[in-house]
Amino acid sequence: MWLGGRAVMWLGGRAWLGVLGRWRCDLRRPSFARTWSGFKGPMAETLSTQVGTAGGLRAPHQQNGDAGGDARVEPSPGSPKPAGREVEPTPVGGEYPSAAAPGPGKRKKRRGATGERVVPPPKKRRTGVSFGDEHFKETSYYFEGGLRKVRPYYFDFQTYCKGRWVGHSLLHVFSTEFRAQPLAYYEAAVQAGRLHLNEKPVQDLNIVLKDNDFLRNTVHRHEPPVTAEPIRLLAENEDVVVVDKPSSIPVHPCGRFRHNTVIFILGKEHQLKELHPLHRLDRLTSGVLMFAKTAAVSERIHEQVRDRQLEKEYVCRVEGEFPTEEVTCKEPILVVSYKVGVCRVDTRGKPCETVFQRLSYNGQSSVVRCRPLTGRTHQIRVHLQFLGHPILNDPIYNSVAWGPSRGRGGRIPKTDEELLRDLVAEHQAKQSLDVLDLCEGDLSSGLTDSTAPSSELGKDSLEELAAAAQKMEEVAEAAPQKLDTIALAPEKAVETDVTNQEADSLCAECRLVRQDPLPKDLVMFLHALRYKGPGFEYFSPMPAWAQDDWQKD
Repeated sequence: MWLGGRAVMWLGGRAWLGVLGRWRCDLRRPSFARTWSGFKGPMAETLSTQVGTAGGLRAPHQQNGDAGGDARVEPSPGSPKPAGREVEPTPVGGEYPSAAAPGPGKRKKRRGATGERVVPPPKKRRTGVSFGDEHFKETSYYFEGGLRKVRPYYFDFQTYCKGRWVGHSLLHVFSTEFRAQPLAYYEAAVQAGRLHLNEKPVQDLNIVLKDNDFLRNTVHRHEPPVTAEPIRLLAENEDVVVVDKPSSIPVHPCGRFRHNTVIFILGKEHQLKELHPLHRLDRLTSGVLMFAKTAAVSERIHEQVRDRQLEKEYVCRVEGEFPTEEVTCKEPILVVSYKVGVCRVDTRGKPCETVFQRLSYNGQSSVVRCRPLTGRTHQIRVHLQFLGHPILNDPIYNSVAWGPSRGRGGRIPKTDEELLRDLVAEHQAKQSLDVLDLCEGDLSSGLTDSTAPSSELGKDSLEELAAAAQKMEEVAEAAPQKLDTIALAPEKAVETDVTNQEADSLCAECRLVRQDPLPKDLVMFLHALRYKGPGFEYFSPMPAWAQDDWQKD
């Protein structure tokens, strides 16, 4: 029986309502077995063995793919390709082009005999983020002006040839999917021996790719600075490591950040390796951050997360006088752009709930305690914006790009494309695209995974791309045939003096003069104060900006 697009089945005198998933029927027998993945009901696990005689019932054929499929694996550079599995390491050039949807003939189906219960594949264990000394020795830190900086270094981006690239030339792939650099750069990289195909130097970009080809691109990598504030250890035992994360430092390698991440700093400065992140904090959020030391501990605590056994408590400083009574916000949150990392309240979003309680008010801003009961992206920041009390120095949700009301009550007088365009333009002018986890090269390939950039931004990007291409052509003409800096393999990079890697003739970033941020500009007033679960509870000290008598500079 069908009710509102869902299937209602009578089992044992009771009606079970399930969301239609993928099923298979054997109509050649009076009694057919049905294997139904995606059924959300109390008897989902035993449903396939308990469906009785169909008696003429015809099952609709479901064409949709399996929404619960395996996640993509992106191993660390240099990791071996696991047997029997497709691996997509970081693509050449450092971008992450969107994956093409699998063709109709590529879906794997599990077939079983009539009446046989089809057992789903085992749940994958959470592996730790594994980096070794060869990675840590790629470069070194230095401290300047209250900032932790990374010396520029050589790095190999690697990828296996994707199915949609087979039969196309490298020139075609670079021009359509790897647009962070102009084609002139890749032509110069060929001359310098930076591009390798199946571990042989590429001689011509017109070479046609074949299935299972392996690409390697050696690039000169620059990382943005982060605060020089140290990562303090709050607790360590045989199961977990708990730290007080400073603002501005990402948890794990992402975007332009690798060595300036919590994972790398803990490995290089505290010899803590192969850690399993148990939760994440936004790069600009500070406070309690937990890692498991083993996969077993990681799985146990993630089970507690799924069972809602953990409590998180944050503290923040917001605009204006927050209400004295407790405030609960249950507005659903929608991701506007995964690439830019922007969300907003929308009825089409995912349900979530946050409880707020004011702690103090200094006449201009309020300190508020936040208890998120769900874990949506930017949940606290978005809910505070909706309530009209955004975090005082939130670079995204307290921006004029949202309009005169700055998103209060969900009032945003512009389209998502216009909003993203204005946010990017604002941070591009401030040289702070890292706040949006973007770099200049991202602008030429569009802002989002689901929305196209506005025509205005597209025009600006094309002009920037043309100017960059012209500069790279000049570099290519002036570059010698053999450079001292060509194609350093990871093991050779370990032996190379890092000071010799700081300048590279093909690197556009080397010719840019960027103004360093001030340390205070790297702090957002949102702090993870407490993390509690069965048998454990960890606290972080209250930050200086959360004190009752704090005043804005």
